[in-house]
Amino acid sequence: MPYQQNLKKFLSANGVDYINLDLYCQAFTHSSYVNEHRQLKIKDNERLEFLGDAVLELTVSHYLYQITPELNEGEMTKTRAQLVCEASLEAYAKNLGLGDLMLLGRGEELSGGRERPTVIADAFESFLGAMYLDLGLDVVRGFVQGIIHEAYTKGMASQIFDYKSTLQELVQADSKKAIEYRIVGESGPAHNRLFESAVLLDEIILGRGDGKTKKEAEQRAAKSAIEILAKHQDIV
Repeated sequence: MPYQQNLKKFLSANGVDYINLDLYCQAFTHSSYVNEHRQLKIKDNERLEFLGDAVLELTVSHYLYQITPELNEGEMTKTRAQLVCEASLEAYAKNLGLGDLMLLGRGEELSGGRERPTVIADAFESFLGAMYLDLGLDVVRGFVQGIIHEAYTKGMASQIFDYKSTLQELVQADSKKAIEYRIVGESGPAHNRLFESAVLLDEIILGRGDGKTKKEAEQRAAKSAIEILAKHQDIV
């Protein structure tokens, strides 16, 4: 069948050495499709989504535990919540092209279901649920961490986690010193600028960071400052 051939190509392109193809077919089967094809006696992806949600939370928690030793429990919880929120799952799903694989009922198709954030975010989780049942936790962990790490290293974490607010809270907890952010450098062509920001505590530079936007540079400068404060608590 053409659909199965497309699914096999997708799995192969993403390095998924599947065993049970039917699980992945189910992962991309929306309830609207099942309702319109009852004679086929197929299952939708809702149970796999439930399973995939739990697997995703575990694998992202493991990743954050490994790479963010500077974050405490509350900070890791906040970061994880952002990494697995619907908007983030939608982005992961779109990058993988999961919308093209969905089996949708006619009504859902005509109403834009293939691009609906909830539909494709759920498909990402059900896909992970299918992979977990088919290939085990280690395979899923490697797959998820590859996606999360790419997002994290491209600055997604700086945008997701509000380091500026955290730094403000840390400083205000111990003193009344003022925090200020300054853009101290710009480089690159107009269409691809790189900004360098410095965060100062009473005119003393605490941290530096760069980014493609001023806000991103400030977040990274704040992150650098938090790491310095963790090592030298006498600064504040």
